[in-house]
Amino acid sequence: MRYISTRGEAPALGFEDVLLTGLATDGGLYVPESLPHFSLEEIRSWRGLPYSELAFKIMYPFVDDAIPEDDFRKMLDETYDVFAHNAVAPLVQLDANEWVLELFRGPTLAFKDFALQLLGRLLDYVLEKRNEHAVIMGATSGDTGSAAIEGCRRCEHVDIFILHPHQRVSEVQRRQMTTVPGDNIHNLAIEGNFDDCQRMVKASFGDQSFLGGKARLAAVNSINWARIMAQIVYYFQASLSLGGPDRSMAFSVPTGNFGDIFAGYLAKKMGLPISQLVIATNRNDILHRFMSGNRYEQHQLEHTLSPSMDIMVSSNFERLLFDLHGRDGAAVKLLLENAAKGPVSIEDYRWRHARKLFDSDAVDDKATCETIRQVYDENEYLLDPHTAIGVKAARSCRRDPAVPMITLGTAHPAKFPDAIAEAGLTVKPQLPAHMADLFDREERYTVLGNNLTDVQDFMAKHWKHA
Repeated sequence: MRYISTRGEAPALGFEDVLLTGLATDGGLYVPESLPHFSLEEIRSWRGLPYSELAFKIMYPFVDDAIPEDDFRKMLDETYDVFAHNAVAPLVQLDANEWVLELFRGPTLAFKDFALQLLGRLLDYVLEKRNEHAVIMGATSGDTGSAAIEGCRRCEHVDIFILHPHQRVSEVQRRQMTTVPGDNIHNLAIEGNFDDCQRMVKASFGDQSFLGGKARLAAVNSINWARIMAQIVYYFQASLSLGGPDRSMAFSVPTGNFGDIFAGYLAKKMGLPISQLVIATNRNDILHRFMSGNRYEQHQLEHTLSPSMDIMVSSNFERLLFDLHGRDGAAVKLLLENAAKGPVSIEDYRWRHARKLFDSDAVDDKATCETIRQVYDENEYLLDPHTAIGVKAARSCRRDPAVPMITLGTAHPAKFPDAIAEAGLTVKPQLPAHMADLFDREERYTVLGNNLTDVQDFMAKHWKHA
């Protein structure tokens, strides 16, 4: 399996190099040169498999000969053994043919655990094999940071620096990051928003000279292909649980950076019958505005009750644009250069092709709270604000009631008690036992200004072998 850049100028790489590289040298994102495709008969034969074995069937073609089969199987077993539910990603029914796929049963209570528990193991395996050290640099709007730290904190060959927007994540999200002990863990609170943090990460991957040539940067954001690869699996698992592949499914995905829903798009291309993908956004609705009106234009970023989606520059959207433009890297590069200057559109036939699969909706804080309250009144089931946006969008955009609609439940409601309270509910979501003392743990983080040089200087001085 070889991987190519969405901008067409970087060299093709194998899995190990893509894992360690993050952004391509031309500024693009890596995607597989070709996708594996599974027949309906093969998919049908996977019914009843444990989650880790299903993950092996779907992911190993992407890894191929980079890791022996037995070693990769062991990684997957260890990854999903730490989840708190035997099904790993259980389904909960809300109404006739309406479901929530609970992706928050991992150690940090968010869907990011599916990929980042695996990514930490992959990184340590490859770095040990190469006798190398890596400095992880990541930006988080809330959940990626804690999942990355939890997944990588035991890695012997990694230092990890996570940037989060100061005072713009929930208290639970912040404490999940800042209370993890370890000399190789560094939390940086940036006086800016998530897009500012993400820009710093991208700029640092473009010029790594601040590390003095003594280490390489590795990515944990969803620009890292391994993140996308791991997220494909639960689309297959959900479908198989509800009668797939002999019936089609629809999915509603709360998304800001487009990685989670892009995994669903790939699942369809790999042979899974999916009839509809709903892009569910909050007020930071650049993806909705594009998908509903073919206009890609950045607006001012707003702070909402769903902070993990407070993103205006959706990195993984570039991967979809690459496909929509017939994998023409030069066309994608030109489009994104123009998008940095002002609004852009794509050719109408390309946009209409995307609309065959995708619908979208933007849900404000008021409607988010109304949905949390409505679903609780209907089922005594508590949604976090991101999942509530997914449910609201699913109900607004649903094309066919006969097709099961599955909303991806991206986070545990206990991470967002303020949103639950604002929804007018007196019920207080409780943290699970392993986090019961979270508010008693000591925090460690450094507040830095919105300045790339200050961040890079801090990293250069504080990584293990500096």
